[in-house]
Amino acid sequence: MNICMFTNTYLPHVGGVARSVRVFSRDLERRGHRVLVVAPEFPSDEEVDGEGGLEVLRVPAIQNFNGSDFSVRIAVPFVINEAIDAFGPDVIHSHHPFLLGDAALRAARRRRKPLVFTHHTLYERYTHYVPMDSPGMKRFVINLSTEYANLCHAVVAPSRSVADLIRERGVRTHIEEIPTGVDLDFFASGDGGVFREKHGISPEAIVLGHVGRLAPEKNLDYLAEAAARCLERREDLWFVVVGSGPSLQGIRKRFREGGLADRLVAPGSLTGPPLADAYAAMDLFIFSSTSETQGMVLAEAMAAETPVIALDASGSREVVEDRQNGRLLPEESAIDDFAGAAAELLSDPGGLEKIRKRAAETARSLSREACAARLEALYEAVLAGETRETSPHEVPMDPWETLLGALTAEWELLSRKTTAAVQSFQSEEPE
Repeated sequence: MNICMFTNTYLPHVGGVARSVRVFSRDLERRGHRVLVVAPEFPSDEEVDGEGGLEVLRVPAIQNFNGSDFSVRIAVPFVINEAIDAFGPDVIHSHHPFLLGDAALRAARRRRKPLVFTHHTLYERYTHYVPMDSPGMKRFVINLSTEYANLCHAVVAPSRSVADLIRERGVRTHIEEIPTGVDLDFFASGDGGVFREKHGISPEAIVLGHVGRLAPEKNLDYLAEAAARCLERREDLWFVVVGSGPSLQGIRKRFREGGLADRLVAPGSLTGPPLADAYAAMDLFIFSSTSETQGMVLAEAMAAETPVIALDASGSREVVEDRQNGRLLPEESAIDDFAGAAAELLSDPGGLEKIRKRAAETARSLSREACAARLEALYEAVLAGETRETSPHEVPMDPWETLLGALTAEWELLSRKTTAAVQSFQSEEPE
């Protein structure tokens, strides 16, 4: 198959969506398919494009949109159309319901190809990045993603929590639960001693760790406070936070004000062996985000046999089993309760070792090979018309049909966005 993926975020941007697109693209190519990734320009993107033979079409984009670390593409339809026509896709796969998601819908309708959409994100948690954030805006992005999903032939949910949620919100399209796979051998190969030596951490020290994009929606004020309280109780504790983003400054400030800055290690974003080494250097992985659709970093930590403590929220509850492969605390847990649970785990080496082994078993059920095979099967199903009553197969199109397909896509986009807006703002309570 020729598979064309549209995404608003891609490497070297650090985040779950970018990594998911990269992992699935590589694994699908290993299974004999051809993949074209359409993504915005990003600083230094030449360092990752073309690695492993992947085909990437970069489109012009505005960098660091509204203070975030996202790139927002600038419309260049003719460039995209020419490249896609030359590629000849069998399936279009969109990873967002807007921006390049719009382009994905247009590309699919114009060519009468099936459209698959992965609902990676709880978009209502990200409205603080746009002007006029309000309850109405949150409802708008929820309705927009729901309406978009209903234009597709199939929707991928990274977890059962997300599948259940979007069904409740009105998604009628076929939904398949497919998480992003984890490279078990890679994350099990890390050398924690190398990481510790490089960053001046004693082999006898106990390390709390976190990996991810450091942004406000990740609940990092909570995490930093919990980690700081743990370090205040034990002088042999260190905190390693891997990633970059606007919240790093606040984390540094909390540790500096608490006199703990010398036990905070923030090496920035890591990839390749240094990332595996970082996971291996951790004794306990801590995670407090409540906005995830899939706990990718939790599975990666477990592949490195690093136990996890997290809050019971979407994305985490599918990976963490309380007191089996880690600790899963109620979402509303106080910071002291979170810090106390971490301290309890670390004070019981025997119990921690049992949890460590169970964590590795959990990771094995989330291998890259298994997840890529499930996505491949979904593509085959949509091409066979098995996911909805009417599936657009490849048929000859004369110029009039091509124009009609393009106009149909524009009308669907306009009508769906209008519906989402009306549903969102007509119920807005006056202040």
